[in-house]
Amino acid sequence: MFQWKQEKSYVYAVGLMSGTSLDGVDAAVVRIDGCGLESKVELVHYYSRPYDDALRGRLKELCDPVSSDVAKIAGMNVYIAERFAEAAIEAVREAGLRMSDIAFISSHGQTIWHMPETSPTDPYLTRSTLQIGDLSVIAKRTGCLTVGDYRPADMAVGGQGAPLVPYGDLILFRHPSKGRLLQNIGGIGNCTAIPAGAGVEDLFAFDTGPGNMIMDQVVFTLTDGQMSYDSEGAWAAQGQPDVELLEWMLSNPYFALQPPKSTGRELFGASYTAEFIEMAKARELEAADIVATATAFTARSIANACRDFVMPRCRLDEVIVSGGGAHNRTLLRQLAELLPEQAILTSGELGLADDAKEAVIFALLGNDFLRGISNNVTAATGASRPTVMGKLALP
Repeated sequence: MFQWKQEKSYVYAVGLMSGTSLDGVDAAVVRIDGCGLESKVELVHYYSRPYDDALRGRLKELCDPVSSDVAKIAGMNVYIAERFAEAAIEAVREAGLRMSDIAFISSHGQTIWHMPETSPTDPYLTRSTLQIGDLSVIAKRTGCLTVGDYRPADMAVGGQGAPLVPYGDLILFRHPSKGRLLQNIGGIGNCTAIPAGAGVEDLFAFDTGPGNMIMDQVVFTLTDGQMSYDSEGAWAAQGQPDVELLEWMLSNPYFALQPPKSTGRELFGASYTAEFIEMAKARELEAADIVATATAFTARSIANACRDFVMPRCRLDEVIVSGGGAHNRTLLRQLAELLPEQAILTSGELGLADDAKEAVIFALLGNDFLRGISNNVTAATGASRPTVMGKLALP
């Protein structure tokens, strides 16, 4: 039986994160002291490895049942793991460390399908999730213990397998007197509400809906692939949201569901975006107005989730934004206008790089997995009980 031995009071580890935005892999080299909710973590170095257009396009194909197949999934499971391993090795090199200094690597993997509910018409399509990026490949290429594939363990005890970051949000951002909402804006937006002085039993979290996913796909489509995102929200700032189209988008039944809830490209992916663009063009909207409407959609869905589901349950003093959306000035300005009662901050303003937060949190999840400590948040995922999430691959 494998038993993890730790000789020092601290470890160096690498957290790997690649989200639903499909923009690349983030690698966070961290030093972790202790374990569980009392863990202390220091970001030693952050490294980002963007996906090229060909790889991003192939991953989008895998997320669409029309264009995906088992051969493509099997091949990409290994190919993307090689890229993850390269990112980890380069991050450690840039940090001035050696791979032998690293106790473990923790990888979220690349989500290509997330199905939190069983199909009402096909019993074989049961609650399930799939993250690719084979752990054994990462372990063998890097020579490090590798932990990953966290979601299935939570789903096995009745949870939705998402969101996973609330556990780390609590460790990193709890405050004795301030109520905080941690709003990550990656491909999908997810939030963690942390009441003042909260413990893990006080948390609640859920996916707010699309983050950058629709905005990025709109920009990619309107520029025929010349641009993959709206840098700092500059294009959206030139347009005006279409009110009627925006209200149609916000009428999606997902937004009325009570938490816990999670979503992904299965609902708000390429087909949804194509329908949105078609409707926008039928309304003869200019390109800037289409981008502005998509941006306003993300801002409104986040603000509505905050008002409908968070504010009735706890006092909030600050909304702390992380992920790629933290760089979108237009989006942040809209959030500030929609939530004037709260201070809108980014995690970078509190000392943790906006793009690094989730990779850091996956390192924390891996640290507690290796110590046998439960690392899910039942109030966030709907799981019936706490459980240890993760799987292990040996080098």
